[in-house]
Amino acid sequence: MGPKPSPNPGKTARYYRSNPKARAKHVRDNIKINNTPAKRKYRRDLMKIRRKVKPGAQQDVSHRGGKMTIESRKTNRARGGAQRK
Repeated sequence: MGPKPSPNPGKTARYYRSNPKARAKHVRDNIKINNTPAKRKYRRDLMKIRRKVKPGAQQDVSHRGGKMTIESRKTNRARGGAQRK
C-alpha cells in the first residue's frame, strides 16, 4: 500500500488522475525503470535513512545540497522537469 494521494495535487498528478490510459502507460514505464538493480539499491539506501528520520505524511526525505532533508512531497517532486528547461 502506497502513500495517500495528495489533497492538493500538482499539474501532472491532476493529469494522470483524469486520464486513465496515460496513467497506465506511465505506471508501465516506471515499473521497467524502477526494477533495475541501481534503482533498487538507491531505494534501499533511502529507506534506511527514512526509518531513522521518520518524516510525517505527505513528506519526502530529499537530497538538498548533498544532505538529506525533510520537505513537502509536492515541492521535492516538482523540482525537475519543467523547471530545468
